[in-house]
Amino acid sequence: MKKIIIAVTIFLCLAGVAKADFVGDKRSFYVDKGYDASGRTSINAILVKSSSKANIYVDELWWNFTSQTNAQLAINNLGTEFDNKIYPTLTNTFGQEWNPGIDKDPKITILIQSMKDNASGYFRTNDEYEKLLISDSNEREMIYINSKYILDANLKSYVAHEFTHLITFYQKNEKYNVEEDTWLNEARAEYAPTLLLYNDSNYEGSYLDKKVQYFSEKPDGSLVDWQNTKYDYGRAVMFAHYLVDQYGINILIDSLSSPKVGIESINYALKKNEIKENFFNIFSDWTIAVVVNDCSYGPRYCYLDKNLKNFYLSPYVNFLPMSGNTTLTFTDTTKYWTGNWYKIIGGGGGSLKFSFNGDPSVSFKVPYLKKNKSGDYTIGFMVLSKIQKGEFFIENFGKEAIALFIIPVLQNDVIQEDNNFHNLSWSASISRITVNEDSEEIKRLQAIIDDLKKQIADIQAKQQGGQNGQDSVSCSQLDSNLYFGLSNNNDAKCLQEFLKNQGTDIYPEGLVTGYFGSLTKRAVIRFQEKYASEILNPIGLFKGTGYVGVQTRTKINQLLK
Repeated sequence: MKKIIIAVTIFLCLAGVAKADFVGDKRSFYVDKGYDASGRTSINAILVKSSSKANIYVDELWWNFTSQTNAQLAINNLGTEFDNKIYPTLTNTFGQEWNPGIDKDPKITILIQSMKDNASGYFRTNDEYEKLLISDSNEREMIYINSKYILDANLKSYVAHEFTHLITFYQKNEKYNVEEDTWLNEARAEYAPTLLLYNDSNYEGSYLDKKVQYFSEKPDGSLVDWQNTKYDYGRAVMFAHYLVDQYGINILIDSLSSPKVGIESINYALKKNEIKENFFNIFSDWTIAVVVNDCSYGPRYCYLDKNLKNFYLSPYVNFLPMSGNTTLTFTDTTKYWTGNWYKIIGGGGGSLKFSFNGDPSVSFKVPYLKKNKSGDYTIGFMVLSKIQKGEFFIENFGKEAIALFIIPVLQNDVIQEDNNFHNLSWSASISRITVNEDSEEIKRLQAIIDDLKKQIADIQAKQQGGQNGQDSVSCSQLDSNLYFGLSNNNDAKCLQEFLKNQGTDIYPEGLVTGYFGSLTKRAVIRFQEKYASEILNPIGLFKGTGYVGVQTRTKINQLLK
């Protein structure tokens, strides 16, 4: 009987000792078929790099058909980067991963896997449990990275993101038996590349740059109701950077080390750091900051990160006619923790009455920004009745005040379960009091029409005089991203000249002003869709966006040569 007990004891001891991995080892790993390029549930992999902190395996099928020399060099560099920067920086900041973990091996397994194009990597909680509990567990502390990005400049950012998830699992699931809210889990992981300074050496095309573009394309949507779209990541990035800029990295750190999750953990961290604001106040300030982004309006209305100092959100525009009495009405729905940005222009100098009407079963906070002709903002907050109605007036709208931004958000000082849509509506009315005023307005509009006629005649004359009906382009290359709302911008003027030379099917108006307005945006969209196979399809898009990013500029610069 004693011999049996001793034998069992020895067996159990040996089972707890990690089996070392050696370069050249081949193993089978379970993978997530939702990410795998071929929908596989398991793959064979080869260990090609073993560093002090990581074992890097590669998908054998992919490895056999790739340029192994270049890939091996990139993997070797990744191992060095993980050992010397990613691992020590993130663990010193956010805390330890489970170490030595379920496999009793202090090294992290990184599996380079052939994945679908829209995935950069993933982390599976399954791997942190024994096979007796979860049959497809790899029983390792491991992360998965898309082989498509093995030579990509952002490879180390993708690894940092997924490794942060591994840390979060130990800090939340293992320590407290709680699951972090997805939005905050992703927001924290999205901040990791910035923490490692990976966006600073070359911001254009960087990890952060791509996520900012996603936010610019579709800023509206709930921050916390995660749908796993690229736009969710865009919102998470922009909010996380604002949170850290304004209140410090300790908010992300202390929220992670707390047994609370999501918004409650953020409020816990704010209180721990003796910050009086709560999550709602911060969220509301953020919705203003992404529009004005200028500390002179208040210390909370800006980004401090050098890569985001020149970011300005350009909401969809609602236009009021330049003459006559008119009313513009808009109806929408919103959720908690959703940014809603509405911009109103036009009006022609009339008296503007703005009215807001929200769902009376909830409470709204409605900041508004009045932009004058010099470009300065006045920030105000609507006073609403108990039934969520309110109004205010702006005189000479369209002349002295050239734009109005309305940013309604649902107030929620106490965390509550509410993922429902709530109605809101607003109306903007322009009135003109006297016939004389209307007469003056008609004269002003007629002068504008006459001026436009002269411009059109001048453009037509130039087109007829130019070789083959085209003007020469005065610049040879676009070096910066361009977007709706830019004004007095030489690159925008260069873009317009280029678009004009693409013909009337691309840019029928042909105006070269340096202002990136709606006409230019529509022309960019037509151009992007004309060359969709080169501009849109490689990044998973099928319709033009109007944003002149890396893909669009590359094609433009190719045609400019």
